[in-house]
Amino acid sequence: MHERREILTESGGRELCGFFFAGKGKMQSLETYVINLDGSNDRLEAISAQLTDFGISFERISAVDGRPLDLSTVADYDEAHAERYMGRSLVGGEIGCYHSHLKVAERFLQSGARYALVLEDDALPLCNPVELLEKALPDLDAIDPEWLLINIGNSKLKIATPLSHYNTGGYQCELVAAHYFPMTTSAIVWSREGARLFIEQHGKIFAPVDNYFRHWLTRTGHGYSFTPAPVTTTEAASQILASAGRGRKTNKRKWFYGLTKQRRLMQDKFIAFIQKKRFRSVQAPR
Repeated sequence: MHERREILTESGGRELCGFFFAGKGKMQSLETYVINLDGSNDRLEAISAQLTDFGISFERISAVDGRPLDLSTVADYDEAHAERYMGRSLVGGEIGCYHSHLKVAERFLQSGARYALVLEDDALPLCNPVELLEKALPDLDAIDPEWLLINIGNSKLKIATPLSHYNTGGYQCELVAAHYFPMTTSAIVWSREGARLFIEQHGKIFAPVDNYFRHWLTRTGHGYSFTPAPVTTTEAASQILASAGRGRKTNKRKWFYGLTKQRRLMQDKFIAFIQKKRFRSVQAPR
């Protein structure tokens, strides 16, 4: 059985967001959200078709458009800290992307769901992500009841501990403890505690949201991933990350940008190696 699902938009209207499938294959405690910029209808239709094929309902979250922002007026952006940590200032698209993920985390916590699958609208599932999570989340809850976030959209894992293998519709992947948390936020999975802490600990933005997740979860642990990733991305360029005429990689780089980046990477990797050693000692008796 399936029925069309409508949600209220921020303007009070109703928006059709694909289909709601009941019964078989539906994880009742998991909500799926798609971050989509207003007016990006082609991208919404593309990911809607992908998820509908898998029988997955979702709620559209209107992305925060940071492109026109005057960053000097953004109260929670700390440019000086960004320059110290990143070696450059941020662009409006990065602020918008960060705020979009805060927005969807808040929406998730308003629901009664136990988990949230969050997809940006350029995500491209390689298997049914809900079916995979139905298998993997009970295992992860048993291994680490305090887990916070799973990155399911990046296979580039450098410092990780293998945990369990899964086969979903012929697609095979492995759940790992991602001590050096992978970048990109095209496809992530929140626990309620993870989303709560993300919002509760939010103060000043000093890095793009994917860099922040690495900074946070490399230090606290409780971050996980799959390899190979069950979700990749389309060829479409990110719109919420776009900036008016300036690429984020070259935006206002300081003369010490290279040194700052190398120091950040080395520090994160050193911490990740320590976390991996501790994780192994904890998991050894299992």
